Amino acid sequence: MYMIAWLRTSVFALLIVSTPLAVVWLGLNTMPREKHSVDDRLAQFGSAARTRLLPQFLSAGVPYPPEKIVLVGLKEERRLQIYAAGHDGKFRFISDRPVLAAAGGPGPKLRAGDRQVPEGIYRIRYLNPNSVAYVSLMIGYPNAFDRERAKEEGRTNLGGDIVLHGPTPGTAGCLALKENAVEDIFTLVADSGVHNTRIILAPRDLRQGSAPQPAKAKPWIKGLYTKISEDLGKLPYPGGSGASVGSAMPSAAR
Repeated sequence: MYMIAWLRTSVFALLIVSTPLAVVWLGLNTMPREKHSVDDRLAQFGSAARTRLLPQFLSAGVPYPPEKIVLVGLKEERRLQIYAAGHDGKFRFISDRPVLAAAGGPGPKLRAGDRQVPEGIYRIRYLNPNSVAYVSLMIGYPNAFDRERAKEEGRTNLGGDIVLHGPTPGTAGCLALKENAVEDIFTLVADSGVHNTRIILAPRDLRQGSAPQPAKAKPWIKGLYTKISEDLGKLPYPGGSGASVGSAMPSAAR
């Protein structure tokens, strides 16, 4: 009897020790968490975020909250730039934030699991106040361009759930920001409206150099990089004259 009890205890202990860490993490990650609304999060950190943002908008000569926002995610430089326009429609550089983590290399995202950060012009679909990585902003990948190229090539599982999120040990296809940085972006987009926000995801700053040549590049990538370069060219380079060449909002695919 004692031997059977000992064996049961030993087997249970062995199962606990041998359980993969990923399973343990999944169990912790799926535990019930306190639910927050966007308003809850703004009450939590919105005032502090606006205190950081307002001097930057004042320096750029753009009223807060702005009429339009363009975020620029630069994969190679690991920077997230903030541009905004007031009533005059002219985009001005506000500031930038470091990107802590961004998996993959140059080249667009093609399928689920390729760990690539997308490249293109996207909408912000919604704000997530209950992200597993603090708070996040859902990027509208795949867009119409991504879907059309996939249809031509017979690709079906394009992946999704690409977000700007808070600090994590790593990320797969998303952009991780410092806690204060994601609070700033979350608050800014909430105050201005997700429908007034676009994000350009680029392999590097194409205003400062030529486009990269990803391994096994698709024949349509040149056209994609031309479009990204054109939209980046409408935005003033940080440290330049300060106002955009044109007032057009970068057009995200549907």
